[in-house]
Amino acid sequence: MSDSSPLAKKQKVESTSEIPEIQGLEDYTFRDGEDITPAGAMPQKKYYRSRAHANPLSFNDNLTYPTKPADFDWQPYYPELPASKTAPTVIDIGCGFGGLTVELSSLLPDATVLGLEIRAKVCEYVRLRIISLRESEKGKYKNAACMRSNTMKNLVNYLNPKSLDKIFICFPDPHFKAKNHRRRIVSYDLLTEYAYCLKPNALLYLITDVKALHDWHLEKTDSHEMFERLDEETMESDPCVKAMINVTEEGKKVERSGSNKYYMVYRRLPEESVPPPSPESFLK
Repeated sequence: MSDSSPLAKKQKVESTSEIPEIQGLEDYTFRDGEDITPAGAMPQKKYYRSRAHANPLSFNDNLTYPTKPADFDWQPYYPELPASKTAPTVIDIGCGFGGLTVELSSLLPDATVLGLEIRAKVCEYVRLRIISLRESEKGKYKNAACMRSNTMKNLVNYLNPKSLDKIFICFPDPHFKAKNHRRRIVSYDLLTEYAYCLKPNALLYLITDVKALHDWHLEKTDSHEMFERLDEETMESDPCVKAMINVTEEGKKVERSGSNKYYMVYRRLPEESVPPPSPESFLK
């Protein structure tokens, strides 16, 4: 968007310390001549629209990140939680406009839920949405937050090994072209990072409306030594599966279009259940 555009003016939002400011937001433009979202108000999506996807491999906004998890302070993201409970235990990778992140905070009241999003304007919307919900429903949503991050590059800089109970990856970019498959958020290497962050027997949730991408998810995760599929009965009885299918903004869009949703849940295996790596595993 050029500087001559009638929309080209920096956002004017009163600052708040309830969730830290989004990195890189100063590089984006918003509607001219009014406070977009006054402090504590619910943001409107029309002011925070962004491109549907970003290329994580060419992403060069120079986001700062810690060299190790111990260097990062989560307390500003969850100011109402005791310091001992501020490290995330559930993450929603590519959280979009935050529908699932918000739902999980109510569905899992004892969890600390973090939405991760690479797009600055969308992440700002989620930040303001959670702040507004905290204001309007006192005592609720204090266990939800969002952060701008490139998961493909620095997830393990933020999260300790065996610290997560659940990871959600909902309706990710399919990257249809074969040359762009390396941008997909599910791969053998990334699954290894997810396994590193998940506790033994913790769960990885995957959903898409693209059958070819679903097949890719199954192929990559089935072949990974650290994961096994959840059985059908257990999966269908999990309320988080129902939320994943029905609550996300993208899921609602798919529902309105009458398209199919394809999903699977995997359990992260304990180390003692995993056979030693074979030479073939290093070629995956």
